[in-house]
Amino acid sequence: MPTVNELLIDESIRHQIQLLKFSNETVRKMVAVLNRADARLRTQLLTVLEQVEPNQDKVQRLESLMGSVRSMNSQAYAQLGDAITEELKNFVVYEAAYQSNLLLSVTPVTVSVTSLVAEQVYAAAVARPFQGVLLKNVLVDLEAGRAKRIRTAISQGFAENRTTTDIVRDVFGTKKNQYADGLLQVSRREAQAVVRTALGHMAGFVQDRLAEANADLISAVQWLATLDLRTSSTCRIRDNKLYHPVTHKPIKHSLPWLGGPGRAHWGCRSAQVFVLKSAAELGIPGPEVELRNGTRATMDGQVPKEVSYADWIKKQSYTRQSEVLGPTRAKLLKDGKLPLERMYSLSGQFLDLDQLRASDSAAFKRAGL
Repeated sequence: MPTVNELLIDESIRHQIQLLKFSNETVRKMVAVLNRADARLRTQLLTVLEQVEPNQDKVQRLESLMGSVRSMNSQAYAQLGDAITEELKNFVVYEAAYQSNLLLSVTPVTVSVTSLVAEQVYAAAVARPFQGVLLKNVLVDLEAGRAKRIRTAISQGFAENRTTTDIVRDVFGTKKNQYADGLLQVSRREAQAVVRTALGHMAGFVQDRLAEANADLISAVQWLATLDLRTSSTCRIRDNKLYHPVTHKPIKHSLPWLGGPGRAHWGCRSAQVFVLKSAAELGIPGPEVELRNGTRATMDGQVPKEVSYADWIKKQSYTRQSEVLGPTRAKLLKDGKLPLERMYSLSGQFLDLDQLRASDSAAFKRAGL
């Protein structure tokens, strides 16, 4: 019979995988906002460059067109800010309900759980800096950085007497390379980092507030790192470490909280899981309890044994493995033909199926794929 804390850690890992997928989809949508703005900016830049008189002083030429460029750039980041804000608000509503319901579902029927008011949590979270800055200030800095890159490219183009086509190509890149070879690709990568970090900040903040509201039930929070080759050393050494649920002081170790899982650094993918108190600490007679979801579990208050992501995925059903890895990788894993670790490159990137087949064709043959 599983313990309540084992049920919690199992569901927390599953949820973190879904959050990573959600993060990827949110990044895609936010980059699409920038891409649409870039298309309008490209048209505008072509127009104003063609209208500049050739005999104008280079400084005058630059200043005459940067006004409209700055205006469109500002509009682009205003739209991006609005889109990110809407996504984060909706996410906090969902995450607050999910985390409250999860805690409610694994506590005994005799225990009271305090839920969260999502609007209050969002207001507090957005007012709290992540990585030392507020979200609104991050976007201001990104806007200014992008405007500076555009100005530098145009100025350099003028100095080298490059054509309008050359200057625009330097700024935006080429269609052949999906515009990834232009200076504005840096802006897309920055936006991606902000979105992922902001989502991690919100998710962690929801759990922090829930832990504070239910400190009478929770003995600790446990750090869960995403265990693949891309995991930072900061998170690897904190994996499975315990912290006080309210003060976040280390429990039986000396590694500081650093803002917590999902917030320890830019793009942090770690999560946290609540460790509930024992039946005796909660005043519940006997170690076996009836949970609110109708199941029974052992309420022993012990920390779940250390489990890696690879350990966890191997014990899941084929349906869940397929949901996480896709049917082909799930079959390779389920049949024991290819361990999870070999599904990644040495740089920590998840290999697509063609790359995976090329690197381990024998495994595909053994699995009949």
